[in-house]
Amino acid sequence: MSKEKRNPGVYFEIPVLNMDRAVRFYSALFSFSFDQEEFDGIQMAYFPFEEKLSGVTGALAKGEIYQPTHQGIVLYLHTEDLEETLRKAENTGAKVLYPATFHKDLGFAVAEIEDSEGNRLGLHQRL
Repeated sequence: MSKEKRNPGVYFEIPVLNMDRAVRFYSALFSFSFDQEEFDGIQMAYFPFEEKLSGVTGALAKGEIYQPTHQGIVLYLHTEDLEETLRKAENTGAKVLYPATFHKDLGFAVAEIEDSEGNRLGLHQRL
């Protein structure tokens, strides 16, 4: 067992009801391309991942146990331009749940939206 110290987060899954709609939504906001497959009977669309970069990756997941929600864990995705990402989100029909808030003293800005599937999603920009 490795004694290497690391951040605890390693992977995430975002519940979706309509995989095509969710892929279009996240692609429009972040210009992501997704690799898709069925894994253990679950439809998966994987976010980009490069081993050498910091941060974690995950997938959009559609299956019986996956139900979009506003409650529970809130995932924050990085954006280079929070206000532009919010504009794109609103153009796709997303609701802004928490407006862009800039914490210059702390070096970051955040906002929260409802994604195409009904999940609460955080957006994070370093300043």
